[in-house]
Amino acid sequence: MSDFNYSKDKDNIVSIKWDVNGKSMNVLTLDGMESLKTCVNKALNDKTAKGIIISSSKKDFAGGMDLNVLQSMMAGPKTNLSKLAFKTIMDMHDILRVLELAGRNSETKNPAKPVVWAASGLSAGIGTEIGLACHHRIAADSPRTKIGLPEILVGLFPFGGGTTRLMRMLGAIGASNILLEGKMLSAKSAKSSGLIDEICDQSELEIKAREWILSASQSETIKPWDQKGFKIPGGAPYHPAGFLTFVGASAMVHGRTKGVYPAHKSLMSAAYEGLLVPFDTALKIEARWAVKLLNNPSTFNMINSLFVNKTALDKGIARPKHIDETKTKKMGILGAGMMGSGIAYVSALAKIDVILIDSTDEKALQGKSQVKSILEEGIKRRKTTQAQMEAALQRITTTTDYSTLKDVDLVIEAVFENASVKNEVTKLAEAHISKKTVFATNTSTLPISDLAQVSKNKSNFIGIHFFSPVNKMNLVEIIKGKNTEDSAVGKALDYVRQIKKTPIVVNDARFFYANRCIIPYINEGVRMVGEGIEPALIENSAKLLGMPVGPLQLIDETSIDLANQIAIATKKALGDKYEEDASDEILLFMVKEKRLGRKANAGFYNYDEKGRRQNLWRGSTHKWPLKSDQPSVEEVKNRLALIQALEAVRALEQGVLMNIREGDVGAILGWGCMPWAGGPFGWLDLVGIEPVVQMCKKFSVDLGSRFNIPPMLKQMSETNSKFYSN
Repeated sequence: MSDFNYSKDKDNIVSIKWDVNGKSMNVLTLDGMESLKTCVNKALNDKTAKGIIISSSKKDFAGGMDLNVLQSMMAGPKTNLSKLAFKTIMDMHDILRVLELAGRNSETKNPAKPVVWAASGLSAGIGTEIGLACHHRIAADSPRTKIGLPEILVGLFPFGGGTTRLMRMLGAIGASNILLEGKMLSAKSAKSSGLIDEICDQSELEIKAREWILSASQSETIKPWDQKGFKIPGGAPYHPAGFLTFVGASAMVHGRTKGVYPAHKSLMSAAYEGLLVPFDTALKIEARWAVKLLNNPSTFNMINSLFVNKTALDKGIARPKHIDETKTKKMGILGAGMMGSGIAYVSALAKIDVILIDSTDEKALQGKSQVKSILEEGIKRRKTTQAQMEAALQRITTTTDYSTLKDVDLVIEAVFENASVKNEVTKLAEAHISKKTVFATNTSTLPISDLAQVSKNKSNFIGIHFFSPVNKMNLVEIIKGKNTEDSAVGKALDYVRQIKKTPIVVNDARFFYANRCIIPYINEGVRMVGEGIEPALIENSAKLLGMPVGPLQLIDETSIDLANQIAIATKKALGDKYEEDASDEILLFMVKEKRLGRKANAGFYNYDEKGRRQNLWRGSTHKWPLKSDQPSVEEVKNRLALIQALEAVRALEQGVLMNIREGDVGAILGWGCMPWAGGPFGWLDLVGIEPVVQMCKKFSVDLGSRFNIPPMLKQMSETNSKFYSN
């Protein structure tokens, strides 16, 4: 069965409908390209055809290119990649160029057949690029409609003609906002930006498309760049205005990416060079920069982690196969604070009835009020409708009465991070819930098996660790206790997928996976302050490593006294096994100085009266004077990267982390760990295991045992292997 279906109506208007068999979302494959080519040629060779409508038989137009196609190319021999990739990209360019010219021949004066793109729902990547090749673009005016070119978010750029066409349509400024941010736009935003031409009611989509075809003039079927005297909107790169635009864009891109994301450089190069030459030559330049990007190992790692592995986790690859799928209809949330209200928000928005419990009616209502605030912000940003907000709020019931939990499918405890408090609410809830009800704790540091000791039903006790803020963070860490059964894991995974977040499953241990890697990253930055390393060097090195924030900013955001409390609690729990960390002394000093972070308007950074971060606090350099001989940027970067990667490896060795797929996806989504490298395991592969082992040897001698070589890395070095080749 073809991916694109061809039909012609009584008015001789051709419809080419995208409908990939067996998939809920259209994605373009190599077979799909051939199918589209066949349909386009058939329509253009039909002398009776008056025009072409390209649409979808599904609710959404397209999810983009099937990146498994690119991944399989990139995983093959490098000698074949360049030729194969260039041919594939140029084949796609040829198909869309034929569609764009639509039979026009300037020599024979053949007219073009009008081509309309009629899109409903989501259109991403190559789906939108197909639309850009059409003469007129109409989208359904619906909350479901999202149109964009998000390739930059997975380490690519639009190379199906999207970069070349958009630059000529909107100019450098207008196009850069869409290409560099990768945002998916609503129908109205897409129209105002110039990405589409018209919006209409979903029911009128085909009608409007037919009307345009029947009324279109020949001038409307000629793209601006195919007309004589065409000028780039805003000026070409050699024009004074265009030159300034590209200089500014280059500075902005480097400021955001710090030079670690190759896709941004490839995009800017393809755009700049493409605007210096005729359109068809620009398409070749776009393809060549795409091939160069695909040859970059960083690109493979980003696609592997951010698309292939993330998609697998989203689809439930970690789910126990022998457990039937479940759907949460009603749940209880214990604690209506920041975390509890966030969990209530994502759950109610997923059409789950929520019982939100706190110690007083006032606190419970405050939690619901916080949910309302998040929903109202969503309306302002056009991510939520008024109807969705009202429906979500109606699903949330606030109370202090634990007996209301008698018929819930799932309970999530989200009270203060204190074992005694958590134990108390666990007992109160279990007095009323069914034995089949799964009980989850949202703890971020306390071992699940320890908290499960007070439970009557340890087999259904599990950890569901959300990241803050819940409404924005996509990762959820599911933690199996010693007695947790697969049925509870399946229930937790089904719930996380229901609220449209990405789950990873790990085994129980103090700090689990994410926090056990985040804490060493923070501590290493704090240690360096104590060593007399310039705080600005620490923070900027972290950003040059591709981390979203430096370790000092991160601890300010999460609160310095909380970090100090965690260190004290960990020392108490581990006793003689606790390894004294040089950062402990520094944290204690900061607490005594009442520099507790952003919440106190004072931490490693200074803040203004509105809590806005200003500059680094110099008081730390008085307490710990700066070294006269500062380390290199590369050394600081390597320390910060290695301390995270080594902890990830140890988590894998100890069985806390069950596979590298969840390790890399969890690291990127959980704390922004080097997305350009594909996460910590991807980074180890990029650097090379043997160079990492040598780095460990040096750092362990110079800096301490925390950089000792894990046995797994030593063995891999001896066998010259990589994580992803295994």
